[in-house]
Amino acid sequence: MRIVLLGAPGSGKGTQAQRLVERGRVPQISTGDLLRAAVASGSELGLQAREAMESGRLVDDSLVLGMIRERLGEADARRGFILDGFPRNLAQAHALERLLAALGKPLDGVVQLEVDSAELVRRISGRRTCADCGRVFNVLTAPPRTAAETICPKTGARHRLVQRPDDNEATVAERLRVYDEKTHPLIDFYRARGLLRVIDAEGGVDEVTRRLAQALRLPAKAPRREPVRSRPSGRTAHKSRRGVRGGGGAKGAARAKPATLRAGKSRSPSRAARRGRRPNPGRGARGGARGRRR
Repeated sequence: MRIVLLGAPGSGKGTQAQRLVERGRVPQISTGDLLRAAVASGSELGLQAREAMESGRLVDDSLVLGMIRERLGEADARRGFILDGFPRNLAQAHALERLLAALGKPLDGVVQLEVDSAELVRRISGRRTCADCGRVFNVLTAPPRTAAETICPKTGARHRLVQRPDDNEATVAERLRVYDEKTHPLIDFYRARGLLRVIDAEGGVDEVTRRLAQALRLPAKAPRREPVRSRPSGRTAHKSRRGVRGGGGAKGAARAKPATLRAGKSRSPSRAARRGRRPNPGRGARGGARGRRR
């Protein structure tokens, strides 16, 4: 499964990508997460990214593409990946297409998550991110569903939920404007290549997940993993059945008999024994003679 999730900020790409990770056992590759990690590191790359992110601008294409190339080379991306937040413009889409062609990993599909603008603003205002593991929740639409989800897998303590600096109203308005100008043309780009699927991303999270699975032709529910049971190989099992049933000629019979009988001459049971009756001692020459003397 190699897919791209498209959608405006707040459309639910991160939430749905996390659910696809659980279902498909492939990594979610979010350029936002990669960039925020660079910002936190304080590197030169991070400083450049910080300036662009806090002003609502897109980060330089060559910078983002280099990070994507490096991430796709990691072992967990061999089975597939979910690109969340990339590409964001036509130049990135063309560059990604060339990169995936060189890697021999073309896309299987692109899904556009459509949400009304007013709903986007409401969602973004409720979005929170764990400062430790980076998992995204929404206090309005996607809070932790179970007690286990409140625990951060990285620290073992409760998630430290924070609001990202670029989720304030002024920055959100600029991000939506940039999306309409730069990212929306990607819909036509991927439609022309026969990869685009469009779903309504408004409503309950579970319902949106169902629509997404249907668009990608995935099972309605994630398949259960049955425990692996040890079993004999076909050759061994075949020999065992022959030995138990006594079939397969002399060799099969020899395997079924104890070592003391195998060492001696092969004996076939009498007709009476095969029928389940005791032999008649009066039959035969010796038996008849003994019977007459008595």
